[in-house]
Amino acid sequence: MCQHKPPCPTADSPDREAALIEVSHPEQGWTRLCNGVLLFEDTGELLPDGQIIAPHRPATTEMVAA
Repeated sequence: MCQHKPPCPTADSPDREAALIEVSHPEQGWTRLCNGVLLFEDTGELLPDGQIIAPHRPATTEMVAA
């Protein structure tokens, strides 16, 4: 899929989210990368083969004191 030099990470590589954005629809909550991965605003992913990657936000967040 990717025509970039150097090529973007493939959809099955651990760093797949580093691929370049091909289509972005933030108003709908998703972005498609050039490797075919769909990223969702909740950090979930849909791979080109139909595999679902569950959202992977940190379990806790640190609060900033003012």
